[in-house]
Amino acid sequence: MKKIFSGALAALLLSIAMPAWSAADKNGPEPLYPVSPLIVKKGVDAVYPSVAGDFMVFSTYHNDTFGVERVSKNSPNASSRAVKTMVIREAIRFGVAVEDGSVGFVSNRTGPISAWMWLGHGESYAAIGQMSSFRGSVAPYHLNGSADGKVWCFDTTLQKVRQNQMLNEFSGHPFIELVGQNWRTYDSDSFMHKQGYEKTRTGKKNKLSPPVLYVFNRSTVQLNMIPNAFDGTISPDGRKVVFVRETNGNYDLWMQTIDGGELVQLTDSPFGDFEPQFSPDGSKLLFVSNRDYGGTVTRSSIYMMDMKNYQVTRLTNARNAADGGPAWLDEHTIVFHSDRSPDKPQSKTIIGWNIWQLKLM
Repeated sequence: MKKIFSGALAALLLSIAMPAWSAADKNGPEPLYPVSPLIVKKGVDAVYPSVAGDFMVFSTYHNDTFGVERVSKNSPNASSRAVKTMVIREAIRFGVAVEDGSVGFVSNRTGPISAWMWLGHGESYAAIGQMSSFRGSVAPYHLNGSADGKVWCFDTTLQKVRQNQMLNEFSGHPFIELVGQNWRTYDSDSFMHKQGYEKTRTGKKNKLSPPVLYVFNRSTVQLNMIPNAFDGTISPDGRKVVFVRETNGNYDLWMQTIDGGELVQLTDSPFGDFEPQFSPDGSKLLFVSNRDYGGTVTRSSIYMMDMKNYQVTRLTNARNAADGGPAWLDEHTIVFHSDRSPDKPQSKTIIGWNIWQLKLM
């Protein structure tokens, strides 16, 4: 196993502090990069944007119903195409864009829950994974895939009690903060709504067993499993996967080749790093962290790692927001969801989620 960051480098990363602001400053700190709301739908929570080709896909929560929509990335507020439901009370979640217009998702339409790909036109669907092995035996979460739709990954728990809870939660009525914080699925203190949460930091006890990550190659029909891993992202060439691993209460990012090659630890923060996403050319990695909030569960920012030198840059710094689910709209624009207030995005939050964009300068 190769570990990228020494203690000195980790300390350097943690020294990237949030800009200070005066108590009298009602607008919060100055943004690190220009941000603005991109998709705001009244009464609809829009979360986890995914971009490939000319398309953007995002997940929705409206009237206690989960759905997935596809729009043009160049005109995201024009007409949208929702993945159609097939059964009563069907929940469609974890939408993933594919460059040919196909859409990956997880649904309870054929049993407990299973992963599918709508082929982008008509009414044809392809199964993701070896369905005979999975149906009824796992609860696939955090679906993600390569832009060409050939390699997919999703995670699940092998702990029966938590598996049953996840199946019940899939089409249930989650507290609104959980809609935009999928990383909390495997944290015993955080997967349910509470008045207060223990901070995600080294030494915290987690009563849940570690999940496993499955990586499925549709071309070879090979299915690989990585222990103690979740929330994966596939590199553009389909050869590597970056995922989240919990160690002694702390969450860091790790990377390895899909065929089981060298395991590399990418981050070494005493707090939490989550939701990685490769850039289209594989040179950058976006992720979410609460490292600059001392591990506070409900506050997080977007960060970017250079995969050549592993240098980390903080991109967002709202005072109280939970920024999450980052993706690349283009080489200069990042999209993410947040509970920021559209009126005062640096200082106030709302009860709900919208899609935002960030311009790199």
